[in-house]
Amino acid sequence: MSDKKRIIVLGGGYGGILTAKKLARKFKKNEEVEITLIDKKPYHAMLTELHEVAAGRVPEDAIRIDLKKIFAGRNVNVIMDEIIDIDFNGKVLKSDDTSYAYDYLVMAAGSKPTFFGVAGAKENAFQLWTYDDAVEIHAHIMKTFHEAVKEKNIEKRKKMLTFVVVGCGFTGVEMVGELAEWKDRLCKDFYVDPEEVKIYAVDSLPKVLPIFPDNLSKKAEKVLVKLGVEIITGSPITEVGKDFVQLGDKGRLEAGTVIWAAGVEGADVMANLEVKREGRNRIVTNDKLQSVDHENVYVVGDNIFFIPEGEQRPVPQMVENAEHSAATVAHNIVSEIKGGEMEVYKPEFHGAMVCIGGRTGVAHLGMPGKFFGLSGFFAMFVKHFINLVYFIQVAGFNKCWTYLMHEIFHIKDNRSLVGGHFAKASPNFWLVPLRLFVGWKWFEQGWHKLPGVLADPSNIFLIPAKVVDGATSASAAEWAANNGGGEAVAEAVAALPVPGFIASMVEWSMDAFFYTAEGGFTTLATVFQTGMVLGEVLFGLALMAGLFTAVSAIATIAMGGMIWASGMAPLEMLWYMAGGVALIGGSGSTFGMDYYVLPFLKKFWKKIGFVKKYYLYTE
Repeated sequence: MSDKKRIIVLGGGYGGILTAKKLARKFKKNEEVEITLIDKKPYHAMLTELHEVAAGRVPEDAIRIDLKKIFAGRNVNVIMDEIIDIDFNGKVLKSDDTSYAYDYLVMAAGSKPTFFGVAGAKENAFQLWTYDDAVEIHAHIMKTFHEAVKEKNIEKRKKMLTFVVVGCGFTGVEMVGELAEWKDRLCKDFYVDPEEVKIYAVDSLPKVLPIFPDNLSKKAEKVLVKLGVEIITGSPITEVGKDFVQLGDKGRLEAGTVIWAAGVEGADVMANLEVKREGRNRIVTNDKLQSVDHENVYVVGDNIFFIPEGEQRPVPQMVENAEHSAATVAHNIVSEIKGGEMEVYKPEFHGAMVCIGGRTGVAHLGMPGKFFGLSGFFAMFVKHFINLVYFIQVAGFNKCWTYLMHEIFHIKDNRSLVGGHFAKASPNFWLVPLRLFVGWKWFEQGWHKLPGVLADPSNIFLIPAKVVDGATSASAAEWAANNGGGEAVAEAVAALPVPGFIASMVEWSMDAFFYTAEGGFTTLATVFQTGMVLGEVLFGLALMAGLFTAVSAIATIAMGGMIWASGMAPLEMLWYMAGGVALIGGSGSTFGMDYYVLPFLKKFWKKIGFVKKYYLYTE
């Protein structure tokens, strides 16, 4: 029998991913520990972003990450399987045809929607809890508009175009807000009169976002109403049919689409487990997040039922709880295996953020006893920032880059916190003339100076002469002439001033590296000048050829900045640098070598071990 300690993490949600990554980091050089993550899907889905796919703001692949990508180069075995039973005494997980033995088990199976016994809800309403749910809702909405425009009976058409979202908590508000924001685009694309589309948000509780303070709840309600959502709160949902929602004795809403977003309970695998459970199939744990029945079974995220000392309620089923609990569980498992003091779970929650469409939202943030509210742009900014903090932990630069692309730069219909200002794009072929011109000008500058460098490398003419006793060893006009511009350039130098603090820093660095005590130039000055001239030639050629254009453009901006900081830049250096900025964004992919070279190199770059491990690539 193997002496390896076998750790199994059941579930690839927020808590499971973070726990497995933290364990892998702790045991990265320990061959006596085997870490396995089991999930029924091959990807990790961002459940807090499902509404964005369901309502067409981002593409389907924006909210999922391949599990093998997440754990590339790490000591974690990823297995795609569905666990249907757990033998805690025998320490075995069972699927339909396979068994998995463990020494330590981390329960991270997540949740599923709960229907509170409402008749017909499970059978007739769409759910919004998985990636597949979001894709299905999106496809259904598109099909509904496609079919509605062909319906001649106006009453039937209006019924088809009536949408009801049940639940005014986080998920419900985000879903209904996103759908309402999408409505205008759908009506335009399918030639539907917007007046025929009705969107309702209903809940048995008395207000929208009931756990938020009243002022934030009212702000959220105001935004929803402005988007055209009709809100019905304080109305118990007693039945959901194929084409209606019964609101107790308050009547019936006829609707072609009902989306259920009214609460969660433990995942299917939790239902029959022989452990103590409370609060809709959540596992009761001690303060170390161990099951009270089995010390080698730890629990993270939504599966935890634990009431911290001094609190009245169990920890909430939120992403922040998943993050905090993952750190505690990983620490405690390491302590059990390696020895050390175990950690007590003392979560401090910092609030929640809810987006209402892509442009605005509300947030309740802070520390216990010191919370404050945000709305509009600032609430959305915080939400995006928190998401990026999470993505850095999960898939580093790669996921942060794609997230910003989907949320800010590739967004349609101005559906982002900054509208469409960063999403406006024009074809790269308009930049080809600028690329060729800027490249030629840099090449011409370098080519003009190259003979002087080759003839006498120690003849320094790109670096201003040191001021000695109020005079220079060469006049400014002479320096300008040697630099290729004559008196006209000398006059232009005076017209492009340098702030005093920058001039002081440049003067200090030149004294330290380029000037000798006698007022001459060091060897490093010769190397610098030669490098600058060669850089002008090579980067100019690269821009003209469209090869590594972004790098070349950034290099020319840096060279222009150095020339300016030296106090010897002509006015025309401003457009040199401005042209470089315009060329950063992929101008070499049109009629340039980047079109062929970059895809070829990217294929090999992504295969490098440390690149995959630290996610240093884009898709």
